Amino acid sequence: MKRAIITVILSAVAISTQAQPLFPRSHAEDTKGYMSEAYWNIWNAEEQARIDADIERYRKADGELLLEDIGGKRDVKIEQISHEFIFGAHIFNFNQLGSKERNDRYKELFGTLFNRATIPFYWREFELEQGKPRFATEYRDTEEFWNNCKEPYDQSHWRRPSTDQLVEFCEQKGVQMHGHVLVWGSRLIRPSWYFNLFNEKELAAHKRLFPNEQNRYQSKDVLSDEWKEMSFEEVAQTFPDYAKRMPQVMENRIKQIAEHYGGRLQSWDVVNESSRDDEQGLLIENHAVSKSRYGLLYGDYPYHALKCAERYFPSNVALNINDYNRKPGYTAQVKRLLERGCKIDVMGVQMHLFNVKHCMDIANGVRIQTPSQVREYIGWASETNLPIHLSEVTVTAPSQDERGFMIQAIIAQQLYRLWFSQEKMMGITWWNTVDGCGVKNEPTVSGIFFRDMKEKPAYYALDQLINHEWKTNTTVKADEQGKVQFRGFKGKYRITYKDRRGKTQTMEYILK
Repeated sequence: MKRAIITVILSAVAISTQAQPLFPRSHAEDTKGYMSEAYWNIWNAEEQARIDADIERYRKADGELLLEDIGGKRDVKIEQISHEFIFGAHIFNFNQLGSKERNDRYKELFGTLFNRATIPFYWREFELEQGKPRFATEYRDTEEFWNNCKEPYDQSHWRRPSTDQLVEFCEQKGVQMHGHVLVWGSRLIRPSWYFNLFNEKELAAHKRLFPNEQNRYQSKDVLSDEWKEMSFEEVAQTFPDYAKRMPQVMENRIKQIAEHYGGRLQSWDVVNESSRDDEQGLLIENHAVSKSRYGLLYGDYPYHALKCAERYFPSNVALNINDYNRKPGYTAQVKRLLERGCKIDVMGVQMHLFNVKHCMDIANGVRIQTPSQVREYIGWASETNLPIHLSEVTVTAPSQDERGFMIQAIIAQQLYRLWFSQEKMMGITWWNTVDGCGVKNEPTVSGIFFRDMKEKPAYYALDQLINHEWKTNTTVKADEQGKVQFRGFKGKYRITYKDRRGKTQTMEYILK
């Protein structure tokens, strides 16, 4: 069995050139004791064998092709050049890292380590000014602007590049694209001009019912007791203009984005993190309003958003629903939306280990994100019979030393292997790839790179899996009739051989 070789990073400044240790997959191999014996008892040899068997079963296929001009038993070189499986990351820090060298290294990730980029369409920053979506690139979106920006974190469009430049970059590199997100109720993404959508009376009522709403990072409860006690009918009567206006505002947003890009992005998160509202009875089908845990929202918004997206996007664009809720309630919501006729092509499931204590607990054998727990929530999601996208993944380094970096890498390695082995899984997307580049209140040490774009062990762990262990490169012999057979990971292949005249021939082959 192959093992990933890494360079131990002792600081954010330089990569050590000393001996390169292995990523262990058992207690016996973990000679430095990065993970506890209790951890390896959970991720034991039986689990490793099961994961390997499931990867062989679900991620590989048998290939067969006939080379009529090969002229007998000649060698045929089989080289995998891309994966069917999605290995993604968000591209929110495009040109924002402070120097051309760092930005270039960041861009190199896409098309080498990652074959899909998640592009940001958060309403607040995408439409800083009402009616002026940030498709086109202005000076404030350029590399020059960000290289000269002393306090990038204080800029309103930090982590939110203009989208046309991202789409053009990905198209040039042949990288798939995923739009995130069209509709999300969170006050984190409501634009500053959102309150212009209320009439004067409604605005006064909103300020009274949601006293802490204006501070989007306010940790205090923004929902007043009065709001919690109001009935759906009372809410609709209090906000009659809003109830009529907001569905049209959101439909116009979806329509405008869909008409601008058409099918250039392969998939979209249409609705984000709505299942708790559904689970808690805060959504009523076809009602004028939703009493969301986020506050006031227009009625039946997940259904409305999905139907709008289906209306305006081309049929070959995948429409996703996405949530951090890894419980049966999310599965139940998706099933009902499907029964109501919504087009949902992929079910997004998030997994964020934001808390450094949780990652240290995992290393010490505390039962968090165990194989059985992962299989349980993937099992719930699989009940919808939809492909599953691990759409947002965070694994945090629990300490800033060799052991902490290795813990992050080993957790990521083991979870990626397990997720990759699941039948319905179609992709995994790492969230913040660079330290110190998350949103406010997210951990600053969950990247696979330091802030200066030096690799962390977690980078090497993913690279070893994606570009080495999970790629098929082999040479086989054709039989006398020119038939070639092999088994490999699903994806695109380059087939090279010499024909009966001795001339080198090359062709592409898709293994599904």
